[in-house]
Amino acid sequence: MTATPSPRAFEVRHVQVARAVFAAIAAVMITFSSDHSAAVGLAVFSGFTLATALVHLAAAWLVYPAGSRWPSVLLGLLCAAAGMAAGIPPWRSTALFFVVVIAWAVLTGLVELIAGIRARRTDGAGIPSRTEARDALVTGAITLVFAVATVLVSPDYSLTYTIDEAGTFELTGTIIAVGVLGFYTAIVAVHLGIAGASPRPKRAPAEATETADDSRAAEQKGADA
Repeated sequence: MTATPSPRAFEVRHVQVARAVFAAIAAVMITFSSDHSAAVGLAVFSGFTLATALVHLAAAWLVYPAGSRWPSVLLGLLCAAAGMAAGIPPWRSTALFFVVVIAWAVLTGLVELIAGIRARRTDGAGIPSRTEARDALVTGAITLVFAVATVLVSPDYSLTYTIDEAGTFELTGTIIAVGVLGFYTAIVAVHLGIAGASPRPKRAPAEATETADDSRAAEQKGADA
């Protein structure tokens, strides 16, 4: 008989909720900021990715068992690298914003997408459940869509317009891209928040092993009789 493994103090839902909180903070900061410049966008992005990196790296040892840690470790390293690059004030420019944000979105989106696909194919003991795999797939897909949306925004775009009794304003590609970042973080916050709060079926790999052993024992007993 196989002993049932003791439950971990931290679970995937805790990781999702933590990521949702940091994404929501980033979304609020961008939404309620009147300045959507590259400097502000990179500052918010840096804080968001560095906080997310800490969550991923902590989860690699506190949540995931050996053999299932590579996505969390890789995501943590990618987020940390992007956050540090965006966190250097003298470097904050329009070009850096587009390069760092797009590169980060493509790489992390692919990692989560691949991890979700692998988890769905190898569901079992020590591997995230199909529900968690689906959540990773959706998050990865959303991040890749965000990357494509940012690529479609031209950094050189500029539109000057006038509103009666309000004045003249300028809409630039940077303002649009920072707005897209805020929209992305808001969507991720909602998705991961719902995923973390949703009830999940209990998984008992040990019980499944015991059932299989009992079935084999019953078959052997019948054969001996």
